[in-house]
Amino acid sequence: MYVLCMAPQAHPAPQREITAWRPHVPGVVEVFHAHYTEYAYPMHVHEAWTLLIVDDGAVRYDLDRHEHGTPHDTVSLLPPHVPHNGSPVTEHGFRKRVLYLDLSRLDESLIGPAVDGPDLVDPVLRRRVGQLHRALAHPGDEWEAESRLTLIAERLRGHLRPRLVEEPRPDRPLAHRLRELLDERLVQGIALDEAAALVHAHPAHLVRAFSGAYGIAPHQYLMSRRVDRARRLLLEGGRPAEVATATGFYDQSHLTRHFRRLVGVSPGRYRSSSR
Repeated sequence: MYVLCMAPQAHPAPQREITAWRPHVPGVVEVFHAHYTEYAYPMHVHEAWTLLIVDDGAVRYDLDRHEHGTPHDTVSLLPPHVPHNGSPVTEHGFRKRVLYLDLSRLDESLIGPAVDGPDLVDPVLRRRVGQLHRALAHPGDEWEAESRLTLIAERLRGHLRPRLVEEPRPDRPLAHRLRELLDERLVQGIALDEAAALVHAHPAHLVRAFSGAYGIAPHQYLMSRRVDRARRLLLEGGRPAEVATATGFYDQSHLTRHFRRLVGVSPGRYRSSSR
């Protein structure tokens, strides 16, 4: 007589993978990416706003003694100073991306509405938050990140404090002033808040005015101009690393990423094609 003994099935080890950094973007306290399987957050508070998207799995949490959840297409905004916890819904855990924003982006008057409705089903907002995370991952793309964050904050305020939205009027003179400013600061660059102060406009209105007038976002215009200048310098024999510095890019890899996206080839290959 034979008895088959089955070894107990091993459970996968709990995973806790995190990446965190503080970008040079006004209003962003921290960027936090995490993959947890079995970890559950106890009740805690933050002094910053928590802007959360879940890329895989789901999270359930309690906020102000009410249960909430984060399905895949939801953007969650947890207000500062309000206790909350968090735990995975499935055995596979969850993968999330979080931005911690200070009160310069969303003021304290929005805390109450955020407690009442922290989970926002808004595909446009969800896509914009994902685009912002991609911009924040690359040094040198701070202008893009700041522009995207400005529009995200405006949309969040619209959710928390809804009002009748009027159709914005084209403001071509304002857009023209910003274009002149970007052309003047092509290499050294300029922060969105500084540009808005110089042309006496709200940052969100400034981005919308420029995009409406020229059909391209300010950060896209700036990168296009820099790549255009880089092409000329490469054809004159400049080395990619030197050209990156001369045209305002953070480093050679920053130049390569934008150059490849706009031209279709790397700066080195473009340079070697010159006759």
